[in-house]
Amino acid sequence: MIGTKKNLYTRNKFHAVKTKIDGITFDSKKEANRYLELKLLERAKKISNLRLQVPYVLIEKSKYGQQIVYKADFVYFDEDAKETVIEDTKGYRTDVYKLKARMMKERYDIVIREI
Repeated sequence: MIGTKKNLYTRNKFHAVKTKIDGITFDSKKEANRYLELKLLERAKKISNLRLQVPYVLIEKSKYGQQIVYKADFVYFDEDAKETVIEDTKGYRTDVYKLKARMMKERYDIVIREI
């Protein structure tokens, strides 16, 4: 029905359904489920310092335009591997994402873990 009730879930152009957990709205069910998995790992002390939507500046603001930023879905410290992990939940790898992933490797020597 048009105009009566607002949908609890909204879809984007890739048919991902926004999902809300712990007061946080995630871009997809897949991302929300991964958040729940990571929270369990954090409680089990397998990971620590879980952060969401962490920005990484790829190109600074200049006279040519605004800064270009990659936002990691999740960043955490893996206690077993003793390393920081930058993670992105992907249903579809867009050309923009592929470019930003390459720029992360070039600028920060970080390979994004895709889930």
